[in-house]
Amino acid sequence: MKFRNLVFITLFAIGFQLQAQTQIIAHRGFWKTDGSAQNSLTALKKANEIKAYGSELDIWLSSDGIPVVFHDGSLTLNGEKLIIQDTPASVLTQFKLSNGENLPTFEEYLDTFENCHDTKLIIEFKSHKTKYQEDELTEKVLKMIRDRKLQNRVEYISFSLNFVVKTIQLDPLAHVYFLSGNLSPSYIKQIGASGIDYNVKVIKDNPQWVKECHDLGLKVNVWTVNTPEDIQQMIDLKVDFITTDVPLLVGEMLSK
Repeated sequence: MKFRNLVFITLFAIGFQLQAQTQIIAHRGFWKTDGSAQNSLTALKKANEIKAYGSELDIWLSSDGIPVVFHDGSLTLNGEKLIIQDTPASVLTQFKLSNGENLPTFEEYLDTFENCHDTKLIIEFKSHKTKYQEDELTEKVLKMIRDRKLQNRVEYISFSLNFVVKTIQLDPLAHVYFLSGNLSPSYIKQIGASGIDYNVKVIKDNPQWVKECHDLGLKVNVWTVNTPEDIQQMIDLKVDFITTDVPLLVGEMLSK
């Protein structure tokens, strides 16, 4: 009974945070829970169950031009190291995630996401070898989103400034954030991005950027915030989003 009550209270805390100033984004989905894994379809569904503001995922373009969902730039399959960008999707999707699921294509991810109505999709475009690859991936992903009429339920982030600028060019209404941490709020405003999405260490070193962003009408996301001390500091700074591997903990702290 105590466990069930704790689960109820925790889920309520996550729901409450949707009305709070700071929102929660589940880093690579809600994967730190039974049966889940980073960037898995289960992680997306689990993030939706706890009503996180967003479920983040990482996306690459395979060698045959198919967007696939995985974090690292390489993986090991049958004892062979494979570079994601240099490998066809038919091979990549044979890889097993830690929960037994196959590595998903982005198309499969969207099939699942269409039934997840309580979270947004936060798409991280991974930096590729060439501008051509990045432009091709941006065009394909935005078309897939547009074809399914999901524009209002998706946001974009990237370490690649090219991805950020290209996404804004293709969809000026899209919410797009820069990850690298080396550009000032005024520059982010100049290029037309929605805000910054910087590592927690960057924000701790430059706490004034939060107010500067807000004064410019920009949003602030911070990653990857996992310790109680860092979580509380970011809440106190009134950042807009906390990207975390421990969304339940952030929800509990937001509810206090």
